[in-house]
Amino acid sequence: MLKADPRTENTARALAALGHPARLDVFRLLVRAGNDGLIVGDIALHTSLPLSTLAHHLRALVTAGLVNQERRGREIINTVNFDAMTRTLGFLTDECCHGVAIRKVDVA
Repeated sequence: MLKADPRTENTARALAALGHPARLDVFRLLVRAGNDGLIVGDIALHTSLPLSTLAHHLRALVTAGLVNQERRGREIINTVNFDAMTRTLGFLTDECCHGVAIRKVDVA
């Protein structure tokens, strides 16, 4: 099996993390929060997710590189990694409408 290039691997990992409705909701909430981010308790209030479930989903987003966590005192601030988001979206759209050469197959 051929190994995918790193950009394909990273994009697949990001899309897999966003492939769960709860994680997508959390991610979109953090996008709306911008660079200020949100603490876990505020995310839980907005999403109505139990803290243990939210922790699981945040871990997946952090592991995929889509969310950063920074400790500020006793709180952990969650922010979107906007560079990773842009790279993921760019991977999907960079070659839009450039055309694809059709391979001819010899039928013998």
